[in-house]
Amino acid sequence: MTILHREDRDFVTTLTMDAPERLNALSDEMLAALQVTFDDIATDQSVRAVVLRGTGKAFCAGHDLKQMQAGRQADDGGAAYFADLFDRCATMMQTIQALPQPVIAQVHGIATAAGCQLVATCDLAIAADETRFGVNGVNIGLFCSTPMVALTRNIPRKAAFEMLTTGRFINTREAQELGLINRAVSADQLDNATQELANTIASKLPIAVKTGKQAFYKQAQMTTADAYAYAGQIMVENMLDSMTDEGISAFLEKRSPDWP
Repeated sequence: MTILHREDRDFVTTLTMDAPERLNALSDEMLAALQVTFDDIATDQSVRAVVLRGTGKAFCAGHDLKQMQAGRQADDGGAAYFADLFDRCATMMQTIQALPQPVIAQVHGIATAAGCQLVATCDLAIAADETRFGVNGVNIGLFCSTPMVALTRNIPRKAAFEMLTTGRFINTREAQELGLINRAVSADQLDNATQELANTIASKLPIAVKTGKQAFYKQAQMTTADAYAYAGQIMVENMLDSMTDEGISAFLEKRSPDWP
């Protein structure tokens, strides 16, 4: 049974997590499927934007707790399995942000724990009204430490800490106000709104978007002075690209750029 479907159309790749009976949990199988697929997309120059969505009642309900509990049966109580699990999950999350192409989370239902981490990790996110977001592991005695990494890089620290320590869910209005998602739309408009955003990105010069995405995450970890120095170098490299030259010339000459 395929738990991750890929559809390529007009420079946009749509990935659909299809394990509704598990609420699209990040099981061992789902993590492996996502990793392999993202690795493939990274070298696919025909892809300019990626949409990640889920089937059923939820976008993603986090790690597969049944698999995690089964891991306890090992002689070490599950220590090696848990360490490997969280390492594989962290690698997949970092792969998303290392991709040349922007990744848009198309969210509905619920996005909890590592599922909320997945939303926070994606470069952009559009959610259906009534979607709920939470890092609620604390409710069952497991602090969402790894989801915390992505969450605290998306929303204000005090808001993140409250979510992490209380297990409280937030709605789409709060998620947008905090910056976890870009915007919320009605459920019947979710597909169209996400595809419209993906198509807009796909219409831009790929090398510019690729360069910009890499620079976006790198400069965010620097001091202001170092970020400006680095970003200036990136701007120079971008300006020297022949396709950027064509884009600027086309704008000045009031015509469409002749890009491949």
